[in-house]
Amino acid sequence: MTHKELVIADRMTKTPHLIGAEQSLKTAHALMREYHVRHLPVLHGGKLLGMVSERDLHLVETLHDVDPAHVRVEEAMTQDVYTVTPKTPLKTVVQEMATRKLGSAVVIDGTKVVGVFTTIDALETLMEMLSAQ
Repeated sequence: MTHKELVIADRMTKTPHLIGAEQSLKTAHALMREYHVRHLPVLHGGKLLGMVSERDLHLVETLHDVDPAHVRVEEAMTQDVYTVTPKTPLKTVVQEMATRKLGSAVVIDGTKVVGVFTTIDALETLMEMLSAQ
């Protein structure tokens, strides 16, 4: 398969780790550390509400008098999430992420989150392509 034929489902992280909007920043940090991830899609009632990144958590936690155990993820998340379907061409996703300077895209099938594509996934794809030359 050439890179022109790749779709995001071929390169995304499948079954990503998710977090509920009502969970604490402390819980988000624990999940990120445990699973070695930097992005967590945020759900409420089973639907995508936003995305919280390691950077988002650190930004909120630097505010005066913020206790990560008492601040909810929804207060730190980004609501403007770049979403794509599993069949979206990889080239389209990478181009959009680069143009908008995004660290991730959430892959949705219908209303269900089925994957996440991050800059790390993009770099791993690039490395495989370079190694194949």
